[in-house]
Amino acid sequence: MVVFPNCKINLGLHITGKRPDGYHELETVFYPVQLRDALEIVHASTEEPEGIRFTASGLPIPGNSTSNLCVKAYRLLKKDYPELPSIQMHLHKMIPMGAGLGGGSSDGAFALKLLSNKFQLPLHPDQLIQYAAQLGSDCPFFILNQPCYGTGRGELLTPVELDLSGYKFVLVHPGIHVSTKWAFEQLTPAKSPRPITDILQQPITQWKGELVNDFEAPILNAYPDIAAIKQALYQDGALYASMSGSGSAVFGIYPAEQSIGIQEMINHPCHIIGNK
Repeated sequence: MVVFPNCKINLGLHITGKRPDGYHELETVFYPVQLRDALEIVHASTEEPEGIRFTASGLPIPGNSTSNLCVKAYRLLKKDYPELPSIQMHLHKMIPMGAGLGGGSSDGAFALKLLSNKFQLPLHPDQLIQYAAQLGSDCPFFILNQPCYGTGRGELLTPVELDLSGYKFVLVHPGIHVSTKWAFEQLTPAKSPRPITDILQQPITQWKGELVNDFEAPILNAYPDIAAIKQALYQDGALYASMSGSGSAVFGIYPAEQSIGIQEMINHPCHIIGNK
């Protein structure tokens, strides 16, 4: 059985407070975008000592496989459902890592859903969300995988009416690693000047200047290449451009009929997605 975990972008992102547990309170709107990995789960041909044999291809994944969220998802369910059989899991990685696109979180959440469906576990979506929250703050979004207003650590989700299927998305990854810890250290939490959901009710042509990612100011100042990508997207005709999450990927939203010339303006990989 194969599924295709997609990425997300953040439409606006405000850090509104620091929690006693060390996490930060935030406000954002998550929006799914169809740049996708591929995840396959099959019954293991032989009994695996740890219950799972994990392999990967595509973009290289740093670290040990035991720390991969797909593997953690299996072990999380295995603890409560010991009848889960041994499996082979293969992940083909296309979503760049450390880019603010939530690729790893998506893989983990889709692994939970795939395991639940394949082995007919009696799990309600709310229960899957609770498991996903144990994997990471962005993971619950990918259980719903629809436009959502996120608060708390990002795990408190309210679906919103937002349809951008009539636009093209361009995702640019400069290959720069931005330390999330450093990025948070640059910010002073503050209440949002205006609710993101109010801004998104306006025409997309009015988002520029109002729909803000708090991480952009310090990161674009520290990494001129990322700032140059955002400027190039606007020069190429994007209606709105922003960094996603704490970076370093930058996205642009274009009219569906517009030709895209950003590849000729930058020296970084980019993905053009007609989000249908």
